[in-house]
Amino acid sequence: MLRRRYEILLPLQYNDGSLVPIEDLNGTREELLAHFGGISVQPGTIAGIWIHEGMRYEDSLLRITVDVEDIPENRQFFVDWKPTLLQRFRQIEIYITSSLIDVI
Repeated sequence: MLRRRYEILLPLQYNDGSLVPIEDLNGTREELLAHFGGISVQPGTIAGIWIHEGMRYEDSLLRITVDVEDIPENRQFFVDWKPTLLQRFRQIEIYITSSLIDVI
């Protein structure tokens, strides 16, 4: 059975530089865990640097991965959930990527 890995990069600060409350990060992890039954959280942070409309942003990001069945319902969950994340983390964009995986 084919599986798909979804990777979410969550910011640790809002775009204005203030810290995202730990409750929002923990709540987001718990939502994923409750829905899918398992997640992976990469220790440490990822540095992201990007420019939007002439303004430079530097982010510290938390990487969460979720491995699930490759079915349309799972993809739709992330499509429907993304606006919630954009609002919760006050972001212009949040990357949620996916790739097929073959678990041996």
